Amino acid sequence: MNRFDRITAILIQLQSKRVVKAQDLADRFNISLRTVYRDIRTLEEAGVPLYGEAGIGYSIVEGYRLPPVMFTQDEAMAFITAEKLMEKLSDTAIQNNFSSAMYKVKSVLRGTEKDLVAGLEDHIHVRKRKKNTSAPNNSLDVLLKAISEKRIVKMTYRAFGNEQDTERLIEPIGIYYENEYWYTVGYCHYRQAYRHFRADRMVAILLTMEPFRKEHASLEKYQEEKKQDLHFKREKAVIRVDKTIGLYLQERKHFYGFVSERIIGNEIEMTFLTESLNEGFARWYIMFADYAEIIEPVALKLRIKELAEKILKKE
Repeated sequence: MNRFDRITAILIQLQSKRVVKAQDLADRFNISLRTVYRDIRTLEEAGVPLYGEAGIGYSIVEGYRLPPVMFTQDEAMAFITAEKLMEKLSDTAIQNNFSSAMYKVKSVLRGTEKDLVAGLEDHIHVRKRKKNTSAPNNSLDVLLKAISEKRIVKMTYRAFGNEQDTERLIEPIGIYYENEYWYTVGYCHYRQAYRHFRADRMVAILLTMEPFRKEHASLEKYQEEKKQDLHFKREKAVIRVDKTIGLYLQERKHFYGFVSERIIGNEIEMTFLTESLNEGFARWYIMFADYAEIIEPVALKLRIKELAEKILKKE
């Protein structure tokens, strides 16, 4: 990237947030802090109203706006890909908001980029597993507003394996997408603890006017703390599998605590730190047990034997 393009990109990034740290700019553009300071001075000399504070970062004076920018062909392709993902992986409210934003983005594309986007729309498809159609179509939108405004959410929730709905008041701290489902993490007043809720199991959801009653860490910090806690609760498992089926385990192995693997002759030795050795991991192992061997622990071997005996009794 040449200096002119970099300075333009820096200006756009400064407009995207209230405060931008010099180190963030250096990391993004792979330049030194000295170069960042020089580029900032160039913007100031060009008349951009910037102010900075040591140890905090740079900001643009409120009200200043960069004239409409021109997007590159690669950026235009990224927009249409993102639009297809949003159509399939978010709720109706967010889809509509994103679609409205995309009209604004497309309006500033050059003619060639508009043609490119139009030509690609029918060539990108995101497959989506059929989900619970009775779930609210604005759940993610409500949750994001609750997180932003720090307001309590009231919802009717049906937990897995439970036929009865429960009323919950939660203070959501974030949302995440995993295994084709959206989840929220929130402090549940009913359980008096943090809980994970799957969006498609929400029967009804409402953003109340009541503010949060507690102070909460960010989702990133919460997940990091949980990861550290789980590390001490996980159990080690080592298995060896035939190379012929190793390829078919690549996608799912990470869901069971995969750590590492090494090749030993015609076999792959895999090491796991799993949260559910005797249930989730054991039942997954049975799927390919005729092509595998348990190295450790002995407890896993005994559990597999127990499950196999139960299967035989049902024949």
